[in-house]
Amino acid sequence: MFSQLQPVATDPILGLMAAYQQDSNPNKIDLGVGVYKDEQGHTAVLKCVKKAEAMRLAKEDSKTYIGMAGDLGFNQHIEKLAFGAEHPALLAGRLTTAHTPGGTGALRVAAEFIKRANPDATIWVTTPTWANHISLFQAAGLKVKEYSYYDYDTKGLLEEQMFAELAQVQPGDVVLVHACCHNPSGLDLTFAQWQRFTALAKERGFTPLVDMAYQGFGAGLDEDAAGLRHLAAEVEEMILCSSCSKNFGLYRERIGACTLLAASQSIAETSRSVLLSVVRSIYSMPPAHGAIIVSHILDSQELTALWHQELAEMRNRINDYRQLIVDKFAAEGIQQDFSFITRQHGMFSFLGISKEQIECLKSEFSIYMVGSSRVSIAGLNHSNIDYFAKSVATVLK
Repeated sequence: MFSQLQPVATDPILGLMAAYQQDSNPNKIDLGVGVYKDEQGHTAVLKCVKKAEAMRLAKEDSKTYIGMAGDLGFNQHIEKLAFGAEHPALLAGRLTTAHTPGGTGALRVAAEFIKRANPDATIWVTTPTWANHISLFQAAGLKVKEYSYYDYDTKGLLEEQMFAELAQVQPGDVVLVHACCHNPSGLDLTFAQWQRFTALAKERGFTPLVDMAYQGFGAGLDEDAAGLRHLAAEVEEMILCSSCSKNFGLYRERIGACTLLAASQSIAETSRSVLLSVVRSIYSMPPAHGAIIVSHILDSQELTALWHQELAEMRNRINDYRQLIVDKFAAEGIQQDFSFITRQHGMFSFLGISKEQIECLKSEFSIYMVGSSRVSIAGLNHSNIDYFAKSVATVLK
C-alpha cells in the first residue's frame, strides 16, 4: 500500500524555515514564520502564563479526561472575550463552545460540523487567505471558492468587487471572514464594511465563519472584536474559530475554540450535540493544560491586568515597527510608497516586490520571506532593521 504513495510538496513556509536554519550568514533574517518575537528575536513565555502555570501545578490533582467540550471555564471565558460579557447572544444562551487543539483544530471541527449541517455547502474564502484554510476545508470534503479581497496594486480592499461576488453566494453556503489582522495581507475590514457584510449575510442567507486568530494584536481586544460583535448581534447563525496562540503566546499548547451562534437556545443545544459528536470522531477529548492556564489568568484580576499589559506591549511593538519600516525605507532613499504598511494590522504585510527581488534578498542578503512577499513584522528588531532596509533599498534600485 505505502509503495503506491507519491511525495507531497513541502509547505513553502516550512521549507523556508529549514533553509533559514541552514544559512550560516550571521546577518540572516527570518520574516517568514508567523510567530511573535521580542527585541531579542525570542518567543518568550509571558509572565502571566508563568504565574498561571505555577498555580496549575500547585492545584492540579488529576490527569483524567476533561470531556469532549474541554474546559468549561475556558469556554465561558473565551465567549466573553470574543463577544463581550453583555452581548445579547451570550445572555440569551445562543452560544455554545468546544475548546479545541489550536485554531487549526477549531477550523477542522467547524468544517466537519458544516459538512454535517449542509453536505452541499460551499465555503468561500478571501483571495488571498491563510494558506491552510483551503486544504483544511477540502480535507473535510467541502467545496471551496474564493472571493476578491486584497488589491495588490492599491494595497487596499477590492470592496465593490468583493461585495458584488458575495451577493452571488447561495443561501446555505458559508463565507469565511477574518475578524482582524488578516493573514496574510494585514488589511482589515472597517466597521462600515463589517456593517455592509452583515447586511449582505442577512439578505443572502449565508452563514458567516469568522476566523479570529489574533484578537488583541490589531488595535485592542475590544476594537479587534467590534465587527464580529456587530455581526453576531444581527445574524441568526454564525461560527467563530478562535486561538490563544498569539495573544497568550501559547503556540505549542495548541489551544483554540469553536463557538456556534444559533437562532435560539434550543437550537444551540441541538447544535452542541452535533458539535461534540464531531469532536468525538476526530480527537475525542482536547488537551487540558493550555486551556486551564488561560482560565487561571482570566479568573484573576491581577493576572488579567498583567496579560493586558503584556499583550499591549506586543501589539505596540509591532505597530511601532510598521512605522519604523516606512521611516527606514525613506531614509535609505527608497522612492516607492510603502505607507500602506502603517495602515495594516497584525504581524503580516505584503511588501509588493517581485519574485526576482524576493529571491535576491534571500540569495544575496539571507533575508527570508515567502514568495508572495508576505513578511512577518515581528521578525524585525533594532539589531537587524537597518540591515533589512539597506538590503531592500539595494534590491529595489
